[in-house]
Amino acid sequence: MNAADGGQPAPPKAGRAGRNLPAAIAVGVSLGALILVTLFTVRVVWVGVICLAVSLGAYELVTALAHAGLRVPRIPVTLAGVAIPAAAYAQGTDGLILAFFIAVVVSLGWRGYDRHGGDLLRDLPATLFTLTYTGFLAGFAALLSQPSDGPRRVVAFIVTAVANDVGGYAAGVLSGGRHKLAPSVSPGKSWEGLAGSVAAGCLSGGLIFPLLLHQATLLGILFGLAAVASSTLGDLGESMLKRDIGIKDMGHLLPGHGGVMDRLDSLLATAPVAYLLLTAWAPLS
Repeated sequence: MNAADGGQPAPPKAGRAGRNLPAAIAVGVSLGALILVTLFTVRVVWVGVICLAVSLGAYELVTALAHAGLRVPRIPVTLAGVAIPAAAYAQGTDGLILAFFIAVVVSLGWRGYDRHGGDLLRDLPATLFTLTYTGFLAGFAALLSQPSDGPRRVVAFIVTAVANDVGGYAAGVLSGGRHKLAPSVSPGKSWEGLAGSVAAGCLSGGLIFPLLLHQATLLGILFGLAAVASSTLGDLGESMLKRDIGIKDMGHLLPGHGGVMDRLDSLLATAPVAYLLLTAWAPLS
């Protein structure tokens, strides 16, 4: 029934994998343009984009954990999403570690003095997990931005992580995803999709390393494989978390995608892997 028949307007059509594909593409292209423009113009603005995204993601994660009865202190954890990546960009690894340590002390102390009930022994590990999952991992993306060729390193990191999602989605939809990868965790993931992720990740890494970083194609392929592994684990990890909490998406801010954390999951898991490998394999000349 449609509005002309006297009923409610039909909801936006979803793709075969359950997404509103036009909205997902529009949001993805817009976010990609924002990243590239800020990254290659005023780099500090790019770091501001990281901080904003991580802060919103941390807010969503705290809200989601509240559905499971976990009281994570919202204010310090959300502010840590800004402070930790900013400190990492400004002061390198020392800034990352120091800011994370301060955030942990403040957040755990905040929760310890909260007298509004809850299970403190469950809430403290949840608080530490949230800080690590959001601000600390995002700090490695900020570290990637520091060198003179930082924008190219960030592009290598983001493109391979995104290639994992796009390749997996396309292969899963086109093949029908008949062979499930982890049905108890994420019913939508399939072995066919994983094969598409591997192909897309290796292709993107193999192209980016010689073109942008002037490194061997083989290193790029290995980098792509590592990015696929970390991105897939990050995606499955968030799916497991949402399944345990009993929610479908972390939020609804991004049409066709869900919440900010639903887009950050694979990127956050890949950021430290990308930083370590690029530091080892593509040293500054």
